[in-house]
Amino acid sequence: MSAPLHIAVLMGGWSSEREVSLMSGKGVADALESRGHRVTRIDMGHDVAGRLAAAKPDIVFNALHGTPGEDGSVQGMLDLMRLRYTHSGLATSVIAIDKQLTKLLLVPAGIPMPGGRIVKSETLYEGDPLPRPYVLKPVNEGSSVGVAIVTAEGNYGSPIGRDVAGPWSEFDELLAEPYIRGRELTTAVLGGQALGVTELKPRNGWYDFDAKYTDGLTEHVCPAQIPDDIAEACKRIALDAHRVLGCKGASRSDFRWDDERGIDGLFLLEVNTQPGMTPLSLVPEQARHLGMSYADLVQAIVDEALAEP
Repeated sequence: MSAPLHIAVLMGGWSSEREVSLMSGKGVADALESRGHRVTRIDMGHDVAGRLAAAKPDIVFNALHGTPGEDGSVQGMLDLMRLRYTHSGLATSVIAIDKQLTKLLLVPAGIPMPGGRIVKSETLYEGDPLPRPYVLKPVNEGSSVGVAIVTAEGNYGSPIGRDVAGPWSEFDELLAEPYIRGRELTTAVLGGQALGVTELKPRNGWYDFDAKYTDGLTEHVCPAQIPDDIAEACKRIALDAHRVLGCKGASRSDFRWDDERGIDGLFLLEVNTQPGMTPLSLVPEQARHLGMSYADLVQAIVDEALAEP
């Protein structure tokens, strides 16, 4: 067992994923205490630098989701404070939180991702940017926050109505991508190893924020019941994306697979550099399938961060 450490667990914050981060942070802190570490729990506010300076931890476990904990802001602060921390560093975080920047880096590396482009929300009231069905999503939000699927039969209108609720009323710009029919798959990477593939089957509708974090709304099939070549492709692509982006600690790659097209129907949607660590989260689930307990997983993430030069 590793020597006991003083570990600050950063959680909460003010992003749209605050409540999820609080759940992740509690799980992480409890696990670290079960391993004999001294833990300082910090619900991040604008005084976070002062609180960290006062705490003087050996390492910071970053359990934040969304901005500013996942976009490079907190990473830059911790770098300036010369504090070690878990998960990805500044440059990786800046790129991976931005879905378009991620494409610009990964597609030239041979990683299959959907086409699409950035559109001004105001233009959606004039006409569709892509043939329907298509997906609109914020460029730098996670957990399916603000995602809309625009179909020919949908109730958004054609063109989208100004008085209709949707991400276009919350964000000035959106990423428009072709809708990929089929199945939702995800693969976690930890310590240079792809852990497995999980299929997500929402009981109603699609895998949105509520389906992700409400017990009973989504069935997790782990390991996914898919052909071996698709499972191996998911693991290979997730590992390649992790390496090309320069991810550290745990990451999670999300896919859509059009099972009518075989391997040509597999597309990486995004890479999460701060994947959830809640009881319903996918990284702990895949680790558990390989015989790694939640506390083992948390300790492994800390150990990898400590091993960095």
